[in-house]
Amino acid sequence: MKSLVFFCWIVGSLSGQQLWPVPYERLDRRPDVDPYCQALYPFCPSGDPDGRIPVMTDSDIISVFRLQTPVWEFKYGDMLGKFHIMHDAVGFGSARTGRNFTMEWYELFQLGNCTFPHERASVSAPFWCNQGAACFYEGIDDIHWKQNGTLEKIGEISGEVFNEMARWVQEDNKTGVYYETWTVKSDASANATTWFESYDCSQFVHRTYKKLLGLGAELSSQTPTYYTKIYLFSGEPVHLGNDSIFQQSSTKDLATDIKKFFHSFRSHQSFVEMIESLLEAFEKVVLEKTFYFYYNSEYWKLPMKYPYIKITFEEIPLP
Repeated sequence: MKSLVFFCWIVGSLSGQQLWPVPYERLDRRPDVDPYCQALYPFCPSGDPDGRIPVMTDSDIISVFRLQTPVWEFKYGDMLGKFHIMHDAVGFGSARTGRNFTMEWYELFQLGNCTFPHERASVSAPFWCNQGAACFYEGIDDIHWKQNGTLEKIGEISGEVFNEMARWVQEDNKTGVYYETWTVKSDASANATTWFESYDCSQFVHRTYKKLLGLGAELSSQTPTYYTKIYLFSGEPVHLGNDSIFQQSSTKDLATDIKKFFHSFRSHQSFVEMIESLLEAFEKVVLEKTFYFYYNSEYWKLPMKYPYIKITFEEIPLP
C-alpha cells in the first residue's frame, strides 16, 4: 500500500506539479520475501531473528559511536576503501552493564540484487530482490571498524532516549524496506536539482542521528564525517510506468529495450560475457545517453549527462 507521502506525490503529478526529489515510498508493513531471492551471506546472522532491541534502564548512560569501514572489508580488506566505498553504522555502549552493541542497515540479498534485477523465464517483467533492513546485535568488533575505517565516540544519551530511539528504529524498519543505491542529480554543481535520493546504510545512520537530536541528544565529532555517495547525472527524468509496461502490446518495444538494458547487468556472468556487457552498458549510458531507473516500483528513463556516473566521498556534518 502506498504511504501518504507517495500518495501526495501521485496527486501532485496528476495536477501537473512534479515534485523533486520524488519522495521515497514507505509501506504499511514489510512484504514477504520471495523464496527465489537468496543471499550469498546471511543477513544479520548474530542479531535477534525478530529484530528486537534490548530495553535499557532509563537512568543508564549510553555512549554513541560513529562506525565506518570499507564495504566487504571482511573479504577484500581495504581494497574498496581505496575507492572510498564505505559502509556506515552506529555503535552503543552501556555504562551500567558494560555491554556494547552495533546497529547497521544494509541489503538483505547483497548490493547487486538491490541495484539490478534478475531475469526469470516465468515472469514477464524484470524481477527484483530488493529489501534492506536494520540489524542490531551485541558487541562492537573494534578491529573491524578501526583497522581500515572509523570508530569514534560522538556523544552520550540516557537509557530512556535509547529506548525511544529503539522504538523508532523498529517502526522505520517496517515501513522503509527498499534499498536504493543511486542518488540522481541534474549535474555535479552545488545548486543541482536532486531527482531521486538514495536510501542506504549512510542514510539510515543520518536518520538515526537526527532522531537522537530530536530526542535531545548532543553529538559531535573530532574528525570530518565523510560518506560515500554514488551519483547518476541526468536531465529531467521521464516517468514510464510500472510492471504493466511488460504486459501490454502498446509498450512492447519499450519493454524489450528496458530488459535489454538490465540484461547487461545480470548476475553470474562469465568473464567474456562481463566484458561484452560492459561495452553494451557503455553504449547505452554514454553514447545513447540512456539509463533505465527503478524507484518506488516504477520505471523512469534518465537522459544521461556528463560525467554520467560518479562515486564521491563527501563531508556531511553531524546534525
